[in-house]
Amino acid sequence: MTSARRLVSATSIVVLALAGAFSASPASAAPGGDVDPDTPWRMRHWPQTQPWQVDEAVALSGRSGPQPVDPQRYELPDTMTWDDYRAVPGTNWADPAVRGSERTFNGALVLVDYPNQPFVVTQPANSTIFGNPSGVQNLARADAPRFYRDFLNQPGELNRGHTIHEYWMEDSNGRFGIDLSAFGVYQMPADSHEYGIEAQMQRGQGCPAGDTCNRNLRTDARAAWIAAVGETEAAKYDFVFFLSAGQDESATWQEFGQMKFTTKEDVTDDFGPPDDALPNWNATRYVEWTSWQASAAIWPNASQGSSLQAESSGMSTYAHEFSHILGVGDNYNNPYSVPARRDYSGPWEMLSRGTFNGPGGPHSRWLIPGTAGSSMGAQHMLRNKMKLGIAGDVLRLSRAALADSGVVVTRVTARAVDQGLSGINVTLDGGDRSPACDAATDPLCDGGGYDNYTLEVVDRMGFDSFTPDSGVLLAKTKNADAAPFIWTIDANPQDIDKVDFVRPDGTPQMMTIGDYRQLSDALLHAGTNSGSEFEYVDTANRLHFYVLNRHRNSKGILSYDVAVRSLDGAGPSTRGVKAYPALARPDRSGWSRCTIPVRNTGRAADVFRITAPGATLPRTVIGVQPGRTATAEVWLKNTRRATVTLTSESNPAARATTSCTAVRA
Repeated sequence: MTSARRLVSATSIVVLALAGAFSASPASAAPGGDVDPDTPWRMRHWPQTQPWQVDEAVALSGRSGPQPVDPQRYELPDTMTWDDYRAVPGTNWADPAVRGSERTFNGALVLVDYPNQPFVVTQPANSTIFGNPSGVQNLARADAPRFYRDFLNQPGELNRGHTIHEYWMEDSNGRFGIDLSAFGVYQMPADSHEYGIEAQMQRGQGCPAGDTCNRNLRTDARAAWIAAVGETEAAKYDFVFFLSAGQDESATWQEFGQMKFTTKEDVTDDFGPPDDALPNWNATRYVEWTSWQASAAIWPNASQGSSLQAESSGMSTYAHEFSHILGVGDNYNNPYSVPARRDYSGPWEMLSRGTFNGPGGPHSRWLIPGTAGSSMGAQHMLRNKMKLGIAGDVLRLSRAALADSGVVVTRVTARAVDQGLSGINVTLDGGDRSPACDAATDPLCDGGGYDNYTLEVVDRMGFDSFTPDSGVLLAKTKNADAAPFIWTIDANPQDIDKVDFVRPDGTPQMMTIGDYRQLSDALLHAGTNSGSEFEYVDTANRLHFYVLNRHRNSKGILSYDVAVRSLDGAGPSTRGVKAYPALARPDRSGWSRCTIPVRNTGRAADVFRITAPGATLPRTVIGVQPGRTATAEVWLKNTRRATVTLTSESNPAARATTSCTAVRA
């Protein structure tokens, strides 16, 4: 592809002083000034600029000459701040009094600590080896359960009014809610590292002499809870979140491994084990090594109606693990695998790396409490919403039916909004016909075996505020949870060529081809010269997808006109088009704009391709309903006339030719 990619930030270099400088806390306080205490959190704690007031297309209006109708302006997660949050118009899903229309799940939050590890929020600020806690400190141990219950599920200042209940209510458009009751704190019978150092992640390495590692935290935590409350009380809850004191390894292995130490031999004694016979480093999940202290923390996971988290686990981690409890699997890669493999669904999906979304991006997830990266995870993509039964109105098509019916033209609304069509699912009846590829040699190989295509619209609002872009999200999906079971179609598959972080020796570490941020510029956009693509053709699977136009209404709700057709059949409807000549006067810059009326004289909706040699076209495809008239924009400069041709994508024999003529001012 030749599209030039456009960026919000000039650089994505993340320079982290991973020592004492970690004492800086994230922005978690309310804005200054006098505020009416009765004003809802949703009105007090985000910028009052509404999304349509910063709309990119609006910002370009009034400039001389042709402008992109839907310019891509993606932003890497690393540079995002809380100012990026935009509310979903007309909603207040965080209100705990609003229940899920289908179900409000009743959850238990069970807190456990260890002989060697109290809850970090009970300790002085920045007192741990990881520079935590930040923003909250010196709580009484008995206050920790209420604190974390409120932090996770009660709108307040520290969480900026955002809760797990809000996530699920927004994601399901009001169908699913979450209640939490807190229990504990219960002390485990062994030290924290005896649970954190496990056979899978640490590959049998790093257990101090005399200790028993690979202990089952879920078993011991549940036993302590049952001993305290009894089986009858425990049976009242639909699920359990076990919250472990301290860090989680997922949020620390890189920041307190290769980002802090150049080699494993450089890991200092303070990050080493309480056993001089062991090295200061240890094995970890994705790469060879991290510091022992980072490796000794638990890794969040879910199993048998419960999940494990730690204090650094942001709210998104709970939403991610609850998705597993509801029966949906993981869909992400190892970004450092050899051979390399592209990420599957990236920042667009909660069960992929959308879990990491939040201010500051993936390298800010070590904070306690979790108020930065992983605090505002992405919604689920359409495939997973369909599996969970929360997808809303979905247009369900099939490849064979499209060949019989002809092109389908429709409008899809942003997934954060419960209005109109929430997406399209096209079944690949007869199976995925893509040519075989080898993931061992081609990092962009999707592996084949897909059952569907899905199309949906993402807007940077609500929990999607911390996704990188607004636009049309296209993906191949499987019915079974056999990862990759969602494969995002990347409109810019070339290496994004950005720095991930700077190593301690000053060497820039580029984002790997497997880094999920490679998909930051994946969305399709309407029109030409957007920095992205407006159409996608899967020749093997005989499908053509179009992004035709973009709309944002007076309430700030984003939608797109889209189309999909089979390459194997146009359907029985008659196709026809008429176009009418137009005149244009040049402006001060010498550009002249014609607005060509285009009438669909056929019997069904159609997509028409525009050509005009010597002219500039902001859009080269338009969709028109039968019997309706739309317009094609044609711009001239240094020429007085262009021949404009409109051709039906369904039947190339249906075409119309007209002219755009510039007249003297």
